Amino acid sequence: MLKLAGRTAGRGPLLGAAALVLALSAPASAEKIENPVAVFSGLDKITGRIIAFDVYIGETVQFGALQVTPRQCNTRPQTETPQTTAFVEVDEITLENEVRRIFTGWMFAASPGLHAVEHAVYDVWLTDCKQSSTVAPPANYSGPPISEQAAAGEDPLAGTAPQLGPSEVVPRHKPQP
Repeated sequence: MLKLAGRTAGRGPLLGAAALVLALSAPASAEKIENPVAVFSGLDKITGRIIAFDVYIGETVQFGALQVTPRQCNTRPQTETPQTTAFVEVDEITLENEVRRIFTGWMFAASPGLHAVEHAVYDVWLTDCKQSSTVAPPANYSGPPISEQAAAGEDPLAGTAPQLGPSEVVPRHKPQP
């Protein structure tokens, strides 16, 4: 490098090029999609049954002695790397009929072992977020809007799971962390 008037020539363009390379190599932050339905799986450790259930944002659903309330459920567009997250509150109803908060925080569908609710009898973890559900929304629902396409049963975010009849039950295994 050349020394000109106490300054090193060539350093400015190199720093500018390095900053440009870092800016271009950083992952693009995709817009999050707010979904009206959070999908959870719950394990009853006594019976060994795993149940999947849909919960609308702001709605409270009881699973055994646990009450699950999602406050937000986000996904990314299909063109981006999947990242499904939900902010959830979980309360336990004790034997004395008292409600006790046992979990408040973010759950990640890709890492269910990281922030799943592990209770002595029940486990609950996030599996997905959806634009619609076969379950009707509660009367006082005020969460993200349900798109008309999703309301018609054509959920653009739904996977390709086979449609099962009411008597067909396929067991699901708890995802490993």
